[in-house]
Amino acid sequence: MDNEAGVRLAAIRFTPEDGIDGLLEAVVRTLQSRGVGVSGYLQRETEDTAACCNITHLEDVASGTWHRISQALGSGSRGCRLDPGALADVSGLLLARLEAGTEFVVLNRFGKGESEGQGFRAIIERAFALRIPVLTAVRQTYEPAWLSFTDGSARLLPAERTAILTWANDAIAEDARFDRTVA
Repeated sequence: MDNEAGVRLAAIRFTPEDGIDGLLEAVVRTLQSRGVGVSGYLQRETEDTAACCNITHLEDVASGTWHRISQALGSGSRGCRLDPGALADVSGLLLARLEAGTEFVVLNRFGKGESEGQGFRAIIERAFALRIPVLTAVRQTYEPAWLSFTDGSARLLPAERTAILTWANDAIAEDARFDRTVA
């Protein structure tokens, strides 16, 4: 894979068939097993037998804590069930952690909220300013917004573990404070 030096932002281009949550988790666990200080969130879905849709949680990869980010809008709801207040709360927690020496950030998605200027955009911007590598995932629907937001300073990666870890190695190696590579 062609990887430009200094590219610290990347999004995995994925489809529903790619199993993106499992792939992100595998990457996070590999980095953590090598001693990399990873912060961020993995998406978890749990069944809600009382509603038509699953409950969405974000798992804090550093602590294992789950945070619910979906809200019950009723059985007739067709719109996004994301709870913006809950997302703002988890964003605030992660922003504070960035200042405390995080080496690598993983975010479950760059989606609708981020495309509209909200969601995890502040985290991505702050991590970029601090030179902390950020990995997220983006569906084709939101790819134009990702490319516009990152203005050529990001990489689009295939949904392949090896390619993602190669990029992560390169991004982490750019920071002389940390001497870690992963396999």
